[in-house]
Order: sequence, then structure tokens, then C-alpha cells
Amino acid sequence: MRQDAVRGHLDGLLLAVLEQGPLHGYAIITAVQQRSGGALELRTGTIYPALNRLERVGLLHSTTQSSGERHRRCYDLTDAGRRTLANERTAWQEFTAAIGSVLNPVPPPETAT
Repeated sequence: MRQDAVRGHLDGLLLAVLEQGPLHGYAIITAVQQRSGGALELRTGTIYPALNRLERVGLLHSTTQSSGERHRRCYDLTDAGRRTLANERTAWQEFTAAIGSVLNPVPPPETAT
């Protein structure tokens, strides 16, 4: 799948994978890849700026977790992030329904004469 296919939907993807609990960046990339059956491969240069932006606007909260000498920033949804995810899902359903009705039109029922 083309990388630009994700454009405009990245925030929703990130919020969705964080819905079940906090994850660090690499785990987010892995979750998106697994959920998409390998069709979506996000790059670190794509997700980290997006995660930082989502945190700045209050949709995510991050904490630093240490494992030995390794430090990882883990991201979690805020209440505002959960509301935004719900809105993203609604917008996605409306968008896919509209596109689907154009790409796969349902023929009008035949009328008896």
C-alpha cells in the first residue's frame, strides 16, 4: 500500500492502537503493521512527530519508562484523545460510505411497467 494512503488518517490510526493501553513508539509501529496485515508500515520519522503533536494538543499523555539503561517514552490516550478517536471513527465510516457509494453504486430498483 502506498505510504501516502495513510496521509490524513495517521492521527486516527495512532489513537486507535493506543486505545487498549500505553505503548512505546516501536510497539505502535508494530501494532499498526500487525492490525493491517502488513499493509501499513509506518516509519519512525512519521510517527514520532505525530505523537509529539498529539501530546501537545492534549490527546495523548506520555511517561518515560526505564528498563535497565534503556529509556522509552510510552504514550497513552487522554479523555480528549478517546473522544477524538470516537469522532475519527464516525468520520471514517461516513467517508468510506460516501466513497463506496461512488465506486460501487447500487443500481436503482427496477420499476414494473
